[in-house]
Amino acid sequence: MAKGAIVVGAGPVGLMLAGELRLGGVDVVVYDKLPAPSGESRGLGFTSRTAEVLDQRGLLDELGEFRWGRHGHFGGVRIDFTLLEESHFGVMGLAQSRTEQLLGDWTARLGVPVLRGREVTGFEETEDGVVVRYDGPDGPGEDHAQYLIGCDGGRSTVRRLAGIAFPGDEATRGMYLADVTGADIRPRPIGERVEGGGMVLSVGLGDGYDRIVIHEPGVRPHHGEGTLTFTEVADAWQRMTGESIHHGRTRWMTALTNATGLAEQYRSGRVLLAGDAAHDHAPLGAQGVSVGLQDAVNLGWKLAATINGWAPDGLLDTYHAERHPLGEQLLRNVHAQSLLYLSGEEMEPLRAVMRELVRIPDAARYLAGQVSGLHIRYDVGAGEHPLLGLRLPPQRALQRADGTRVRVAELLHEARGVLIVTGDPSTVHKTAADWSDRVDVVAGTWAEDGGPEAVLLRPDGHVVWAAPDGGDVTDALTRWFGAAAV
Repeated sequence: MAKGAIVVGAGPVGLMLAGELRLGGVDVVVYDKLPAPSGESRGLGFTSRTAEVLDQRGLLDELGEFRWGRHGHFGGVRIDFTLLEESHFGVMGLAQSRTEQLLGDWTARLGVPVLRGREVTGFEETEDGVVVRYDGPDGPGEDHAQYLIGCDGGRSTVRRLAGIAFPGDEATRGMYLADVTGADIRPRPIGERVEGGGMVLSVGLGDGYDRIVIHEPGVRPHHGEGTLTFTEVADAWQRMTGESIHHGRTRWMTALTNATGLAEQYRSGRVLLAGDAAHDHAPLGAQGVSVGLQDAVNLGWKLAATINGWAPDGLLDTYHAERHPLGEQLLRNVHAQSLLYLSGEEMEPLRAVMRELVRIPDAARYLAGQVSGLHIRYDVGAGEHPLLGLRLPPQRALQRADGTRVRVAELLHEARGVLIVTGDPSTVHKTAADWSDRVDVVAGTWAEDGGPEAVLLRPDGHVVWAAPDGGDVTDALTRWFGAAAV
C-alpha cells in the first residue's frame, strides 16, 4: 500500500513538515542523501513568528537555554523592538543544528522514519500517486506515495526532476561563514559595516565558539572550485577588521554567494516544494529557515486533510496562493537589505532617511513586521473582523470554567482546528459538533480584556472566522475544514 507522503530532506523544514503530517494522521517517511546529520548551522536562531510556531507544537520549551534579541535591524538600520507594543523579539545565536536536533527528536517520538543515505534519482507521477526511485545503502529501489515533497535545499533534486522553473538573480559576490574557537572575537551580533560596501558579523555560539560572517567587497562567488581554507577566511577577516584570527581553529566553514531563486510553482500535481527548495537566498537574519518552517506548518495540515479525504476543494492550492507571495516578499526584502547594508558610501543618504523613519512608530512597526513575520495576513474570505487572516497571538490565555488557564499555543499542540467561544457557547457548540473530528471547541473567558467573542483557528494558528462581524461560522468551517460529518 502506498505511503501518504515522502518528504525529501531531513533538515529543519523537512522534519517540521513530516511532524505536521504525522500529527494529521499521515503515513510519512523522510529521505535524506546524507548518512548522518551534517552538524552545519547556516542559520542562527529564528524570527518571532517562527518561535510562536514552535510554541504552538509544544517545542519551544524543549530547546533549553536560548536568548531573545531585543533589537532587530533592516539592512543594518537598527529597530528597537522594546518601543513596540507587540513582542517582535526573535531567537538569536541558536545553532541551526540544535533546531534540527529538536525536530529530529520530535519526529522520532511521533514515529516518523528518517531513511538516511537515500538519494532520489527520479520519479513518475501516476493517477493516484508518485513512484519514487532512489539509490540507498542497499542499492537502487522504488517507493510509492500519494505525494512527494521536496525540502532538499536550494539545489533541490525534486524541483529539478519536476521541471519547476526557479528564476532569480545570478551571483555577483561571495561571502564566508565559519565557526571559530580560540580567537577571542569581539561580538558584532547584527554586523558592522566596513567602508566600501563590506560587512562583518560575529555571534557567540557557546562552547567557546563564535560564528563569523564576512562580506568582503570584490570577493568573487565561490562556485565549489577548490577547497576553502581557514587561511583564506582568516586573511579576509584581517583585511576587513584589522584583527588576526589565524591562531584560532574552525570546526565548520563554507563559502556562499548572493544568488537568489524562487520557484514559479510551489505545487506541480502531486509534487510540492517547501523551504530553500522553493525560495533560496544568501543567509540573512535566519529569514530562510524561518520562512521555511512556516511553509511547513502552512502546508502540513492542508496536505494531511487532502490525503485523509476531508479537504474541501482547492484547499491544497491555497498553499501556493498564501506562501508564494511571501517568498517574493522574502527575496525582495533580502535584496533591499543587502543594498542598504552592503553598498558603499553612496547609500548613506538613504540610510540616514531610514534611521529617521524607524523612529516613527508606524514605520518601525511595519519594518519589524516584515522581519518578524507577525503581520502576515492571509486572504480567508469575506468578513469585517480585524483579526481575519492574522495569527492569534499564541501567548493569549483563556480561563476555563473550572478556573484553569490555558494559552492559545497549548490549544494548538495537536495541529487541529480550534474554535474558542467566550460567550454563550450553545449555538456555536451545536454548529461545530459536526466537525468535531477535525475541530476542538473550547469555552472560557479571556484572561485579559480585548479578545474576540469567538474565534476559529486553523491548525497553523491563523484566524478564519471571528465574532462579531467575521461572517458565518458554518461557511468558515466548510471552507477550511470540509463538509460536515454525516
